[in-house]
Parts: sequence; structure tokens; C-alpha cells
Amino acid sequence: MLRSHCIRLDPTPAQATYFAKGCGTARFAYNWALDRWQALYVAHLKDPSQPAPNEGALRRELNAIKRTEFPWMMDVTKCAPQEAIRALGVAYKNWFQSLSGKRKGPKVKAPSLKRKGQRDSFKIHGNLIAVDGCRIRIPLLGWVRMREPLRFAGNIQSATVSRRAHTWHVALTVETDDLPARSESQAAVGVDVGLHHLAVFSDERPSVEGPKALKLLLQRLRRLSRAHSRKVKGSANRKKSAQRLARLHWRIANIRNNALHQLTHRLTRDYGWVAIEDLNVKGMMANRRLARGLADASFGEFRRQLTYKGLQRGVQVAVVDRWYPSSKTCSACGHRLLALPLSVRHWTCPVCQAEHDRDQNAARNILAESMRNITSGVGGGACGA
Repeated sequence: MLRSHCIRLDPTPAQATYFAKGCGTARFAYNWALDRWQALYVAHLKDPSQPAPNEGALRRELNAIKRTEFPWMMDVTKCAPQEAIRALGVAYKNWFQSLSGKRKGPKVKAPSLKRKGQRDSFKIHGNLIAVDGCRIRIPLLGWVRMREPLRFAGNIQSATVSRRAHTWHVALTVETDDLPARSESQAAVGVDVGLHHLAVFSDERPSVEGPKALKLLLQRLRRLSRAHSRKVKGSANRKKSAQRLARLHWRIANIRNNALHQLTHRLTRDYGWVAIEDLNVKGMMANRRLARGLADASFGEFRRQLTYKGLQRGVQVAVVDRWYPSSKTCSACGHRLLALPLSVRHWTCPVCQAEHDRDQNAARNILAESMRNITSGVGGGACGA
């Protein structure tokens, strides 16, 4: 199985300069190949005898001219421009498959030019690097310190060096048999995610409060944003202000991801069956009154982490249809209310007189519905095992 571990680096100033050059080389190669791809495609449309563009031909073309036209590319690893062009080929493939309907999920946009400072990164082949404890060897650079050792042993397939706010990281992709301990639990739980509580469970497990990092640091974020807008464009002060703002955004993201990782780890460790609801997050984000809270809760990231950890641990993650009325259905007798406003957090069933907490009742119904779907063999979806 392929597993990835992202580790923070502690480069010297000279090593950080090398990383910045690698990112710039990869960005230039990507944009150069994009321009050439579009030109070759237009020529192919006018004259079908002309070859259609492909990433293999573009990589060979760049190799032939880079020593004379772009000699500065020789200062960094050869993988930086080559892997960037390979990534362009993958981007075009995904776009074409999205247009034809072969690719599932949201529509993929056409590849566009990369800009400096936006997701700066470059990729290195696994056979060109070495890891020894808390350090990694980069081609043409040498050993660079890492904040922690690689978590699992195996064959390193690739390393991606990237800049996040003010720090450098390396993501190591490893082919390994070192998998997380599989869950031996046969317990099942339904999980209802929301804005009031991040997660409420169908059993007696206490609900989990979300960190609400954006709400917590919103005033500071607004202050830094206002200060940044007043700086003169192109000045050193504006650059420093942008770095301070990026560091705060990075901190908010780290707080949020840390809470989600802890929650999904506990769920896949303690249960063998986890049922969740298929929320229409994109549609919910259209509500401007809820958008900020929804973004802060990161329901989509919660489902992504739960899905891949369930696959690794052999836990079944069942997804209940988004149209199932989990909140306004009595989990005791099955009676369904005609309406239940969001402001109502507790309600009493008019048929069996059972008193319900809105979120816990929804979690119980989600679990029961997932079991019914599996028994009947219809609806929902499941992954794991």
C-alpha cells in the first residue's frame, strides 16, 4: 500500500534558497509546457498530420533545449521541470475525462498558468533521495534536517517539497506493508456532524466540540487583513504583512486538521462500523449565513479522513442518502414530523412521547438507516474492510 508522510523541514538559508529555485523551475516548466501544448493543439487542429501534444514529447523537447536556453535549470534537480510537465499531462487527462463524463466527481477545470507564491512545490523521484533518521538527502543539495523521522519503513516512491506559509515541508510517498492496526471492534455508531457540535454519536459517547479556529482567530485575521490592504504594493512591508497573514491562515488550518485527525482516529480505532450522512456541502456553502461556520467545521475533510482511515483499518464507513430525514424522524417509533426548524434543538414525539435531542436522534436514525440499507441491499454506500 502507498502511504504518505508530510514532515516539516529545518533548512539552512542556502538550502531554503535551493528549494525556492526548485519551485520556480517547476513553475516555469509547467507554464512553458502549457504554452507549447496549446500551440501544438491549435496546429494539430489546422493540420491533422501534425502530431497532437503529449507530455512525453514536451519533456524530451525541454531536455534538448534547457542547457542552451535555460541554463539556470541545471542548478536544481532534473526532476523539478520533468515532474512539472508530467503533472500537466495528468491535468489535461483529468480535464478531458471530466468533459467526456468518464471522470466522477466535480467538474475539472482546464489547466491554467501557475503563479508565484501559490502552492509552490517540486517533486523528486524516490530513487534519488535517501532518508536517515531525522534528515533527508536532496539531489545537488545534500542532507537537510527534518523535524521527525519517517513513520514507516518501505520503498520511497517520491518526495514533494512544498512551501506552506513560512515553512518548508517534504511529503514522502512510501510503498509499505506497515499498516495501522486493524480495528477488532464489532461496535457500530452513527455520527451526526453539525455546527453546534462537530460530531454527535448514536451511543452514550460524549459529543465532540469543534475547535472553531476561524471563529476564535477571526478578529486577529481581520486586523491583519486590514493592515495588509494598507501596505504599498511591491514594498517590503507588504511582503512581510503577507507572510504574517499566511502564517495565521496556516495556524487556523492546522488547528482544524488536528481536531479532525484526532476524531477520525478514535472512530476508526473504537468501532467496526461508522455511519455518516451524505451532506451536500457545496449546496450548503451557498447559504451566506452558514458558509463561514461550515468552512470552519470542514465536513468534507472529515469525510475524506474517515474514508481513507476506514480503508486502512478495515472499518466499514456507510453513507446514508442526503435526503433521508434523520432529524425529524423519531428514533423510537419512526414517526416523522412535517417540519422541524433549525432553531429547535430538543423536541418531543407526539406519538410515543419520547424526548429527543435533535442531533443525537439524527445520529441514531443514521445508524439505523445504514443497517436497513445493507440488509435490503439498496441505497447508500460503504467502504472499508
